[in-house]
Amino acid sequence: MKTEYMIHREVDLILSALTPENRLVARVLLHTGLRLSDVLSLRTDQLKPRFWVTEMKTGKRKQVGLPEPLLSDLREAAGETWVFPGRSPGKHRTRQAVWKDIKRAARAFRFAQNIAPHSIRKVYAVELMQRYGDLAKVRRALNHSSDTVTLIYAMADAQLRAKHKMRSAGRKRS
Repeated sequence: MKTEYMIHREVDLILSALTPENRLVARVLLHTGLRLSDVLSLRTDQLKPRFWVTEMKTGKRKQVGLPEPLLSDLREAAGETWVFPGRSPGKHRTRQAVWKDIKRAARAFRFAQNIAPHSIRKVYAVELMQRYGDLAKVRRALNHSSDTVTLIYAMADAQLRAKHKMRSAGRKRS
């Protein structure tokens, strides 16, 4: 089942229910649009206002920037090697730990849609599309090869609205 978009109110609720460590992970996801595995594999020595990340899924490089308040929070929480240290020595936090926490938060608020860490990437894409109105810019920010894939992300809010409209129309007929 594919992950779905969240409106701002839902993002705020999810963030409020996460553990402090996973909330920090989610803030980086929201600010950079990176995939969860790329955020979790950030090394402490990378923490600068601007730095390069090589995406694990695609092998493509992407430059990201972090605003000072987020950068300070990351430096304060970072381990010796990993920005998000895991329980096992020498390893970073696992994708599963963050995934479970976000799923738990979504269940707690009884969200109908399928919320997972990748939902945050869709929030990032929609915000960029709303800010710039330029699909090519959003595609470059997400490091996608195709406009078709980027459209799925950048129009996730419209898809959610259409889905809710169909649900409410179905209820009116009943």
